[in-house]
Amino acid sequence: ESQPYIPALRPLYASLAPYAYPFIRFCVGAIIVRHGFPKVFAGGAAGLAGFLAGKLHLEPALVWAWVIALLECGGGVLLAIGLFTRLVSAALVIEFIVIVFVVKWANGMIAFAPTAIQPGFPGLSVGGFEFEMLLGLCCLAFLFGGGGNASLDKMIGKEF
Repeated sequence: ESQPYIPALRPLYASLAPYAYPFIRFCVGAIIVRHGFPKVFAGGAAGLAGFLAGKLHLEPALVWAWVIALLECGGGVLLAIGLFTRLVSAALVIEFIVIVFVVKWANGMIAFAPTAIQPGFPGLSVGGFEFEMLLGLCCLAFLFGGGGNASLDKMIGKEF
């Protein structure tokens, strides 16, 4: 085991280490909720439906927009609290694969130009795909690792 440069910090690190993974899970879930909230409660699903129909030719666009909105808003909450973690993570991994490889791949890893907002859909940027890739890889880790400590999955004693 590696030794801390400041030995007096060892008890602090030891007491907080079990919560590192759940902390990341909570933060990723909260970020995803932030992206789904306006789609559910501020009319963003209609704008997303226009994007899905116009750019991706995905029909029925409004149904898919609501599936995505509810996945992000509700699924983000479930991920944050660690309930049905693997199931929600699997759905989010699929969403982020589509976002990275279908929607944003052509923009490259980092778009250095100022991020433009997609007309008709507040919050959908045309920047690089690094942020969505990071969220998707975190969700992949949660799919493999489950809810971990400090999750409702652990409290219930069951998971997918």
